[in-house]
Amino acid sequence: MSQNRRGFLLSASAASMGAVALTRAATAGSTFEASVLDPAARAPGQPGIDYRPVITPNGATLPFKIVDGVKVFHLIAEEVEHEFAEGLRAHCWGYNGRVHGPTIEAVEGDRVRIYVSNRLPAPTTVHWHGVLLPSGMDGVGGLSQRSIQQGETFKYEFTLRQHGTLMYHSHHDEMTQMAMGMMGMFVVHPRERQDPAPDREFVYMLSEWKITPGTLRPDPNEMTDFNVVTLNGKVFPSTTPLVAKTGERIRIRFGNLSAMDHHPMHLHRAPLSHR
Repeated sequence: MSQNRRGFLLSASAASMGAVALTRAATAGSTFEASVLDPAARAPGQPGIDYRPVITPNGATLPFKIVDGVKVFHLIAEEVEHEFAEGLRAHCWGYNGRVHGPTIEAVEGDRVRIYVSNRLPAPTTVHWHGVLLPSGMDGVGGLSQRSIQQGETFKYEFTLRQHGTLMYHSHHDEMTQMAMGMMGMFVVHPRERQDPAPDREFVYMLSEWKITPGTLRPDPNEMTDFNVVTLNGKVFPSTTPLVAKTGERIRIRFGNLSAMDHHPMHLHRAPLSHR
């Protein structure tokens, strides 16, 4: 039987629509609809069940809610009056009222949706440092997305395909915005729990600043002569001590987004055994 080109295209279109309808019908009753968006996504991991939450000394963990099987977070980029230590304050930029931003915590296989609202006097973006994701979600202003303008909110969404110690930071005029404090930690736990698991897990973001005495803002133009080094945005004696019990297995995760320098870390006079 002969069929003209138009008839063939109409038949193909009808078949395609039917396949879409069948797919929607098959997934309509599912409580985990993220699998429709990405077959690699898994049911969202739960703190205290699928992983032991990390401790961010002097910091916080970003809360989330689960919507149709997707972990939903909200970051707010805004100006923050930050105290590094008693007597040392500066007008910085951060997330959710903090310098540095709150730790984002998730599990390998989670589908995450992160809304970023911009309350800064300048455009911004968020880059997910070290995270394997689609280019359009990479957060590089002017390359993979249009920068988030003042008063706007942008939605990032992707599936976590790895576990490890990762980070996030601004990637619009990043040397300025990161020097003002716009960074945070992103911890992704393994889907299959690893043994032996740590009894306590701490996470630190390291950074360096130039704060000239008598000024109210960090100097983002400085590239070599820094005068403040922070752990989670604090300097001694305002750094919270790490508290653990004898015999406990401890894990400490470090991220370093200092502009120029590396920072070897030493646990002074702590008798340790690696196991």
